[in-house]
Amino acid sequence: MSKTLKIAVIAGDGTGPEVTREACKLLKVVAPLEDFKYETVEFDYGGERYLKIGEVITEKQIDEFRQFDAIFLGAVGHPDVPPGILEKGLLLAIRFQLDQYINLRPVKLYPGVDCPLKGKGPEDISFDVVRENTEDLYCGAGGFLRKNTPQEIATQEMMATRFGVERCLRWAFEHCRRRNDRKQLTLVHKTNVLTYAADLWHRAFEEIGKADYPDIKRDYNHIDAACMWFVKNPEYYDTIVVPNMFGDIITDLGAMIQGGLGVAAGGNVNPDPNGCSMFEPMGGSAPKYAGQNVINPIAAIAAMAMLLRIVGEQKKASNLVKAGNRIEEAIAKTTPKMRSMSAGQMGYTTSEVGNLVVKAL
Repeated sequence: MSKTLKIAVIAGDGTGPEVTREACKLLKVVAPLEDFKYETVEFDYGGERYLKIGEVITEKQIDEFRQFDAIFLGAVGHPDVPPGILEKGLLLAIRFQLDQYINLRPVKLYPGVDCPLKGKGPEDISFDVVRENTEDLYCGAGGFLRKNTPQEIATQEMMATRFGVERCLRWAFEHCRRRNDRKQLTLVHKTNVLTYAADLWHRAFEEIGKADYPDIKRDYNHIDAACMWFVKNPEYYDTIVVPNMFGDIITDLGAMIQGGLGVAAGGNVNPDPNGCSMFEPMGGSAPKYAGQNVINPIAAIAAMAMLLRIVGEQKKASNLVKAGNRIEEAIAKTTPKMRSMSAGQMGYTTSEVGNLVVKAL
């Protein structure tokens, strides 16, 4: 990283620009407090652009992001664009081309946030899900045979390479060590049915853990059992590592037990110190609330905190890490003041919530 933190901003669709505004508001305030400089460059990729020119994003345009330290994404999703076009054409394209092979999803219940699980509080729900982000069913391997006939066959292949699995596992072990909580890493897969891909994951998990991470306790859950235990005993988990498809499922479940998508943030991480990672709130574009100043910006603000913390760790910039932690602490001071995490029911407008977090800094 140069002396100036460079962030590409894709506000995107629906309520994306509104929550992005609040996240950037926090960035502007925390920068002088922790003594760092930054610059942002805005890009218009999203539904409106696609409807105007019929193009999502090109490989050359994605390549331009390599000059940035990180990407901040508001939201993608437009009611007039068929499902899959923006998700595959923008989100997956960026993840794959920039080799953002780690998806990091903290599952954290903030103080004052209602949890749908009876008797569970912030001390019970605080774990991280490390999801492999560039392989598995998302590779697009497969196709149709005899399409649009009664004998139609559709295949979608679950791809797992030793290279891809091992680099994800090693990052997860290292992340578990950095968390320094209970030092327990749980692999989630389906070894009793998916005997090839799951066998590769499980063998690599045991071999790497035994050889290089003897201080980390290794644990295993079937995917269906993990869904059950997320609800029954979320306090059991410390760090989870999971393949792409199953990770997509359990992170949404994780978002619900932490109070909803309005407080859930995620990062698509390229761990290379010179790589470009992308951070985003998980709530989607919520077009029915667009322009009303009622959407919850907490997830977007938390995503900005993640951006600063992760980039700071990779670049060995302690002031960025401190800035990210400072925003996180300010969020925890703000959520008890909010009536609800749901859009239009917070007791404050979108911008007022942002102002509350700023004040808490």
